[in-house]
Amino acid sequence: MSIRTVLLWESTRREIREAIDEGNLQGAIVPTGSTEQHNEHLAIIHDTASVVHIAEKAALKLFPKVTVATPIAIGVSEHWMDHKGTLTLRPEIFAEVVYDVCNSLKRHGISNILILNGHAGNSGPIQQHLDEFRQKLGINLDGYSYWSAYTPEIVQKYMDSGQCPAHAAEFETSVALAAFPQYVHREGVDYDNAKLTISNPDSAKSDRIYQKESHLASAEKGQAMIDIAVDWVVEKMSKMLGE
Repeated sequence: MSIRTVLLWESTRREIREAIDEGNLQGAIVPTGSTEQHNEHLAIIHDTASVVHIAEKAALKLFPKVTVATPIAIGVSEHWMDHKGTLTLRPEIFAEVVYDVCNSLKRHGISNILILNGHAGNSGPIQQHLDEFRQKLGINLDGYSYWSAYTPEIVQKYMDSGQCPAHAAEFETSVALAAFPQYVHREGVDYDNAKLTISNPDSAKSDRIYQKESHLASAEKGQAMIDIAVDWVVEKMSKMLGE
């Protein structure tokens, strides 16, 4: 039978079983994101939504060879806990969750797994444990943040601020405007009078800078950056599949 979707959680067990058993489904992308503040105007789910969007678009280009696993939607966000609504995991717990998801996929016969990260706080734990995970799982495993796709030249071409990824600034706001504009909420935002309590002076300064830079965002910029990231993920995944 033909699998209907690249999203694992929207598939039935029969579809996944037969796709693996018939050799059609050979790889998986594991998206890691966060549930954390994204300034006054972006939804808290932004990092997770962006990485899933890119993962899904990449998997569709490789259909039916790649599935997108259920995203790990809470990451390492202790540095944003000044802002109500942020959820965080301890780095060691986050790493164990990532390992268990990869191990689950491996046990079902998927031996090519790309951990695709969408939140800066997750980068350290992923890279620190990647070699260990490879040794323990014995599979073709790799991990990157999706913005690794962007060279300095790309950033300079598309970002007027010259910053990427920054945080809820021009880049992330552009991605949101292109991929899920319903998650951009500027209505009622009064940054200067907001009751913000940011304990770190450097974070307070960058928060204001990023808020100003977010007004440079556009859907056109976001779509260009998304397309570049999708093609980059396709290339990485294709190499893992031996294509």
